[in-house]
Amino acid sequence: MTTSKEQETIQQQFKERMDEDELMNCMRCGFCLPACPTYVESGYKEEHSPRGRLALMKAVIDGDIELDKDVENSLDMCLGCRACEPVCPAGVNYGHLLEEARDTIHQNKKHSLLVQTTRKSAFYGLFPHQNRMRSLTGFLSFYQRSGLQKAFHKTKLNHLLPENLSSIEKVLPKVPTRKEMKDRPSYVPAVSTAKKRVAFFHGCLMDTMFRQTNDATIQLLKLAGCEIVIPQDQACCGALHAHSGEKDGAKELAKRNIIAFEKLKADYIITNAGGCGAFLIDYDHLLKDDSEWADRAKQFTECIKDISSILVELDFHKRSLHLQEQIITYQDSCHLLNVMKTSNEPRILLKAIDNVEYREMEKADSCCGSAGIYNIVETEMSMKILDSKMVNVKETQAVTIVTANPGCLLQMKLGIEREGLSDSIRAVHIVDLLLEATNSK
Repeated sequence: MTTSKEQETIQQQFKERMDEDELMNCMRCGFCLPACPTYVESGYKEEHSPRGRLALMKAVIDGDIELDKDVENSLDMCLGCRACEPVCPAGVNYGHLLEEARDTIHQNKKHSLLVQTTRKSAFYGLFPHQNRMRSLTGFLSFYQRSGLQKAFHKTKLNHLLPENLSSIEKVLPKVPTRKEMKDRPSYVPAVSTAKKRVAFFHGCLMDTMFRQTNDATIQLLKLAGCEIVIPQDQACCGALHAHSGEKDGAKELAKRNIIAFEKLKADYIITNAGGCGAFLIDYDHLLKDDSEWADRAKQFTECIKDISSILVELDFHKRSLHLQEQIITYQDSCHLLNVMKTSNEPRILLKAIDNVEYREMEKADSCCGSAGIYNIVETEMSMKILDSKMVNVKETQAVTIVTANPGCLLQMKLGIEREGLSDSIRAVHIVDLLLEATNSK
């Protein structure tokens, strides 16, 4: 329970930090409702819709309600997929409002010592430091390669884990060793004459747990005619910080990345993870109130481009691409689609592969239920959304599900595992599939 004084403080900070004009732009028309996965899967509960959450934010500002556990649960239940934004006739920037509300709540919340320590260790002791990320991933690699994982499953100790964590442990990718995660070169030349000079944002999890996908990204960029610069001093994008109420930490990481990339004079900054790309492209909003950084952030965001967009721009889809005969489908990354507005390019590339039948999945643009760590902290809702997604997957009869974001990739693998389809369906990142199609004879 919070005291009346604490409620006054929270209300005042909501007033100071929330954009009331943006809140008032919501016309309560309801166009967002069918686009919202949590509204649909909750049985059409208004408090789990974008319109309902905006009404709760406004009610807290006006003092009509207190920011109690029910309000907090409503905001926490949101995936942050931002599918409501493209369908909103008023153009409400819901994602920005949600982030501000969550940050205000968490900055005024009294966490237990354990939660405080965990958050500080993860957000400030781990993610901003790539060497520590490599060390942690190295332990996971040892667990996978040493026989410990096999023993863990053989003795059924994995059953002691919560069901969702046990399932996630099964679908984690085979990660490289600490030795294999050495620093990347700062410059990689194009295979032939360079058409573009690009900088590569390799991310934190992408360059450790999903390093093979980053390797494939660099290879595709080389083949497409890009010379690649890779700043060694780049940092985590800060998305997890901002989505979890650690906005100041996100701002510091944003500044580090702007410094690292602005000196490279690249045509584009390339990303291969929809979640990272969407947050990078929002740096101008994140730093809009900082006079020293606002213009630099805007210049940075204007350079962000997804790997699929640069490949189409450079006619990679006109190359000889070939795979064994199969049906494939594509699951949109919410942030790649709704924030970076990249939808056609992945499909153009996939449809260009010889011997492959592309089948569009029903509601491919609807969230899969991953959303960072959402499938861990909001497991029940996440699995409801995933189960609905897998119904649509099975209707395509695809044997390969293609994604463009690591969280989506793990979630689709989790869905395959839950359905007992591991022997007949696979999930892959689009760049891994494209490199496979390039190398296939």
